[in-house]
Amino acid sequence: MSTKPIKPKEGQESVWDYPRPPKLESCKKHLRIVFNGEIIVDTNNSFRMLETSHPPTYYIPLDAFKEGVLIPVQGSTYCEWKGTANYYDIQVGAKTASRAAWGYLNPNKAYPQLKNTISIYAHLMDACYVNEEKIQAQEGDFYGGWITSDIVGPFKGAPGTWGW
Repeated sequence: MSTKPIKPKEGQESVWDYPRPPKLESCKKHLRIVFNGEIIVDTNNSFRMLETSHPPTYYIPLDAFKEGVLIPVQGSTYCEWKGTANYYDIQVGAKTASRAAWGYLNPNKAYPQLKNTISIYAHLMDACYVNEEKIQAQEGDFYGGWITSDIVGPFKGAPGTWGW
């Protein structure tokens, strides 16, 4: 896979113009997440994490989630930028998506806004939407970026891109 950036058209962003270390910005776009046929998030209040070669990752306040759908689970990972991530299963009715969400209980000092927010692996949901556009999940199971028509790559995450 090529690392040659796709030139963005008017109204588009290139992930190759995103910074490293990542930038966290407030986002008022309408986000909606559906799991097991139910809307579990419907909000205009989130943050976008923008990092070189990655589509945006959305961090959603805990109180925007339907009550009872986030189930804390054991285990954590460490991000050099954000700190220690804690994981959650998402459960609606009899259906559970294991380790489908993560958040930072004590984020690094550069990103205090991440406290009490959660990000979702879109490929484990029925559907995720940004401003009513159904997103495409970033390839792979390590990153959690959401791809919309206004974001161009190529994107890290697919096989062969780990060393980018």
